[in-house]
Amino acid sequence: MSVVVGYVPDRTGFLAVTEAIRQARWRGCAVVVVNVVDEAGYTRPTAADEVDLDAVQQRLDEAGVPHRVEHRTGAAGTSAETILEVAESEAAELVVVGLHRRSPVRKALLGSTAQRVLLDAPCPVLAVRAPATA
Repeated sequence: MSVVVGYVPDRTGFLAVTEAIRQARWRGCAVVVVNVVDEAGYTRPTAADEVDLDAVQQRLDEAGVPHRVEHRTGAAGTSAETILEVAESEAAELVVVGLHRRSPVRKALLGSTAQRVLLDAPCPVLAVRAPATA
């Protein structure tokens, strides 16, 4: 059993990891962090690079929870599928995803990873959103 968290390298992603740690401690299970790099590569802001993943790894080490970081590559639009696949294979107790404010046009063009995870996850999903910056 585990808490699976979809990670993107921004404030919301860091908040999602922080909440996943809190939930894993409460549930007594491991954290599995998932980040997906699609065919656009590191030009897409959702793709975590080595520095981002090192920071996440350090945060998890400091928290003292069992954990694993999965950095996967895939086709465009597969982030949600990858998170759902990991949640299924891990028999996840919970999935944590971050929400970002998006315009209707951007949502229509790019889809919504969080929405797909919320609708199709095999377990409860906790959605978090970082406060807006001033």
